[in-house]
Amino acid sequence: RRYPTVEIRAAAFNGSTHVPIPSDSAFLKALLFELRLIDDHIFVEHRDTCTQINRSSVYSVRTEGGDLWPVLAFQKSGLIYACLPLVEETLEPRPPLLTVSGLSQGLALLLGIVDYISPSRKNEAEMSAKIGQLRNLLIQACPLGTPLNTNIRSLNSSFDDIQEMPTDENQPAWRSNTYKGKPQVNVCITEKVKCMQYDKRDVVDTWQVYGTVNCKCDIEGSAPNVTLSLNLPTNGPPLQDIVVHHCVTSVDPAMLLSSSAEPLDDSVYSGPYKFPFIPPSDSFNLCYYTSQVPVPPILGCYQLIEEGSQLKITVNLKLHESIKNSFEYCEARIPFFNRGPITQLEYKVSYGQLDLSREKSLLVWVIGQKFPKSLEVSLTGTVSFGTAGKEHPTDYVCTGNTAYVKLYFRIPDFTLTGCYVDQHSIQIFAPGKPKITTSRELISSDYYIWNSKAPAPMVYKALFD
Repeated sequence: RRYPTVEIRAAAFNGSTHVPIPSDSAFLKALLFELRLIDDHIFVEHRDTCTQINRSSVYSVRTEGGDLWPVLAFQKSGLIYACLPLVEETLEPRPPLLTVSGLSQGLALLLGIVDYISPSRKNEAEMSAKIGQLRNLLIQACPLGTPLNTNIRSLNSSFDDIQEMPTDENQPAWRSNTYKGKPQVNVCITEKVKCMQYDKRDVVDTWQVYGTVNCKCDIEGSAPNVTLSLNLPTNGPPLQDIVVHHCVTSVDPAMLLSSSAEPLDDSVYSGPYKFPFIPPSDSFNLCYYTSQVPVPPILGCYQLIEEGSQLKITVNLKLHESIKNSFEYCEARIPFFNRGPITQLEYKVSYGQLDLSREKSLLVWVIGQKFPKSLEVSLTGTVSFGTAGKEHPTDYVCTGNTAYVKLYFRIPDFTLTGCYVDQHSIQIFAPGKPKITTSRELISSDYYIWNSKAPAPMVYKALFD
């Protein structure tokens, strides 16, 4: 969908440096090229050079008229979701991403579309019907280019309800209906930790934490006011790169200026992080954040050595003493790429249980719900392989002894930053005493431990220069 009014505003902001949006087909071709979905076998310097490290889902798409930026795009379940947000300032030089408010609005709208479409992805006819209804839904959700309601599922796909404006003029557009019943508030903090460990002296391990605060507020009234505070323990790492939902009515500017691109100093805002907002009717993500925590939750070492037709493997894992030793699940998966099925396996584990996958190309080490008192576990073994077939996994990166262990775990009622919601700090300016439920969790995401006896893909430069 195109918005001529937005394009006119963009031209006014940028003057002679304005890049016009090409036709839909030309834009799609340029976007697919930038995402490496076409012509990925051709090396193109502006797209494929090692200095072009993609740190986000924001791209600069090269067109005949110039480079379009910022194009927000990502893939989900075989579909591409993309939008071009308006930057309400000059584009030369390019402003920091955190200052472009249209990015968070565009992301919220795209995530609303994902939430609307993705439940039907396995039924092609149903998904086609939903995509066909999107144009009508966008007229309501984003009538003139500014998202008013990013909860696409709550909208009616027909035009019948467009005339039904809220009877209360104070009711915001994102509250599509009013709740009747006992007030209750549910808040869940989910932190995901990504990690790359190499166990090498000349290579620095990297890890990152990404947090999401999800809320569901069932409260009567057309525009109830809620204030929620995130708290950190004493000396806890500050939250950074905070992006808030558009329903937040005000926020301390110091909170938004803390960026992981800059080195930490004593002046960094460390909370409490207060969010006053008028909640949407359905579940929504109040904010996103990152944090620079001092250590990863699980430290690991993986060694794989090839001796003739056999592989000798050693895996050592240690849970950091600051981490809650209570998992919903914890397992290490050891894949063997570009090889045949495992025909012989001899192993010894100090703790847990080792299973062989059905296709006999993956070892699954189930550690369980607790580490032992020593907080250390180990696995040693010898693996032999048969002849490789088409059904066995291949990988262009993991060739020879370049291999990894990938960890999967979830720790309920725990966050790596220590971030939590104090129930007593939640203020609700509405009648009745609400029932408040809070929870938190830490989940692994792309948690890799590379074979220290072989070269591994890595980024030597800092994430942000």
